[in-house]
Amino acid sequence: MLSAKENYLRALSGGVPEYVPKVSEALGIQRPSILYGGRLNGAGIDIFGVEWVTEGSAIDMPIPKCSDFILKDIRKWRDVIKFPDFSHVDWESMSKKDKAKVNPELPYGAGCAAQGFFQSVMAFMGFSEGLMAIIEEPDEIKALINYLCDSYLSLADNLIKYYKPDYIHFADDIATELNPFISLGSFREIFAPVWRRYISYFKERGFIAAHHNCGRFEDFLDDVVDMGFNAWDPAQTSNDLVGIKKKYGNKLVICGGFNMREFLPHFYVSEEECRAAVKKALDELAPGGGYVFGGGLGPGITPDPISLQRAAWIMDEYEKLKYTYYL
Repeated sequence: MLSAKENYLRALSGGVPEYVPKVSEALGIQRPSILYGGRLNGAGIDIFGVEWVTEGSAIDMPIPKCSDFILKDIRKWRDVIKFPDFSHVDWESMSKKDKAKVNPELPYGAGCAAQGFFQSVMAFMGFSEGLMAIIEEPDEIKALINYLCDSYLSLADNLIKYYKPDYIHFADDIATELNPFISLGSFREIFAPVWRRYISYFKERGFIAAHHNCGRFEDFLDDVVDMGFNAWDPAQTSNDLVGIKKKYGNKLVICGGFNMREFLPHFYVSEEECRAAVKKALDELAPGGGYVFGGGLGPGITPDPISLQRAAWIMDEYEKLKYTYYL
């Protein structure tokens, strides 16, 4: 029998696993701790000088402080955005301390981008100014994110040597639940080439690659698959996941595919409905492989007694069914 790590990685690489893996088996995703600056615990000042806060965040996750963005004019980014000098870092010592925080028996994902390139622009400028800059000064946006990409890739060899990840994980949220923040045309002109350059470095060295993007992201999946990404999380249900599964098969592993918010306390949901939703998700997405189940409690879901009970039903049903889809 395969270990949880072996089973997950088999699924992530497009093979048929022994059982349907679950997202919580691969939550040991890390960036080198130097990339967080003063915000190792979430809030604080990052390596570029952006202040991150939890107050006012809808799900108590850190967000850039909205009252004082560091970059007012995209044309002046060279004067403001400075990547730190990390030549003094003891990578061997740092990696040992970082990896001691994760379970070595589970799949280990890592990356050397502190955050995505779109997300960085928004963190530096805020959404209003950042989105306007994408429209008005696309060449300056390209120059900035290529500078960030060069800077992060300068750390890639050390990441590979000392962290030895099982796969590379890259996140860059560019969508809301209902629609993307930018058009497909803007994505392909500005952001896609940098995403491709970043992940190609690792693909050329034989790594599996997973991409994180919340919301309705399906418009961009042709590009994501073409770049060489093997998996996508959290694959929210605002996307046509059945159609995506049919289109890409195991070329793009769907990690998620379950809307836990439908089972929060302010909705009346029976045990039978919880269990039926699990079976529906697995029946639609698990056959043939290419799926990692994403039910259970996650960020932003308060662990109150009702949510805990419903999550227990959901995970119990998953455990009962996970071996029934593969020989």
